[in-house]
Amino acid sequence: MEIEKVHCRIIGSGPAGYTAAIYASRAGLNPVLIQGLQPGGQLTITTEVENYPGYPDGIQGPDMMIHFENQARRMGADIRYGLATKVDFSVRPLRIEIDAEKWIGADAVIISTGASAKWLGLESEQRLNGYGVSACAVCDGFFFKGKEVAIVGAGDTALEEALYLSKICSKVHMIVRRSEMRASKVMQERVVNTPNITMYWNSETDEILGEKKVEAVRISNKLTGEKKVIPVSAFFVAIGHQPNSEIFKEWLDMDEAGYIRTVPGTSRTNIEGVFASGDVQDKVYRQAVTAAGSGCIAALDAERYLSAKGLH
Repeated sequence: MEIEKVHCRIIGSGPAGYTAAIYASRAGLNPVLIQGLQPGGQLTITTEVENYPGYPDGIQGPDMMIHFENQARRMGADIRYGLATKVDFSVRPLRIEIDAEKWIGADAVIISTGASAKWLGLESEQRLNGYGVSACAVCDGFFFKGKEVAIVGAGDTALEEALYLSKICSKVHMIVRRSEMRASKVMQERVVNTPNITMYWNSETDEILGEKKVEAVRISNKLTGEKKVIPVSAFFVAIGHQPNSEIFKEWLDMDEAGYIRTVPGTSRTNIEGVFASGDVQDKVYRQAVTAAGSGCIAALDAERYLSAKGLH
């Protein structure tokens, strides 16, 4: 079987993948980037981005990712549409299967496959995504300053986001599906003691209301059956993220949630020549700017690895 061989293969095309491609191209690694199912990553389903440096007037998420891609192409990156479906890290060069039909060999692999937000599965949730529905309060809470918002979730991340929203929004309605929260006790105490956070226990989200933007949320109490409509301007989903790491599970060290473990302060994984960047290895920050920074780190680590091995 004849296998195409490349110096550096980048899997994923969000801020981390494209930044890795820019740096790897400038280093002369001739990177080949495979875009995946969602070229541009999660930012392509985001509307206004105001917290990325260099855009004083803000920018639409899809436009921003076009800029990233165009810059990577201008630097010489070979960007291809396709999906990595399998890997074999037991051989050299390292092997990646594309679209379940073609294998590519690479001296170094940078994984930037990101993480996907978990959703409730409501039609209105997807229809209003970007129009008041968001899976990132830190990203989008600012747009609802001084307004009433709702958030669903019960873990530490949900509580952190609720506290963040409580500082900028007039009121936060927190919807919890059970009679208790999974979060740490100290976080629970902070939320319960925050005056402008109202808790709704044993409650399910039935529907997000609004034609063109979020106007309210309808919830029901699982114990009493009581339904309630809460007028809000935004609805934040904070029930967790799923790292897109399934095809690497046989090979790479991961935590219990599936995030790829890297050597602290680097992008190196437990497999020599394999590097991870962006949200697939970051469950704490999950911001475009931190993902881009880690993509830079991965490209620099890959360049140093290839040089040390005499492959570049």
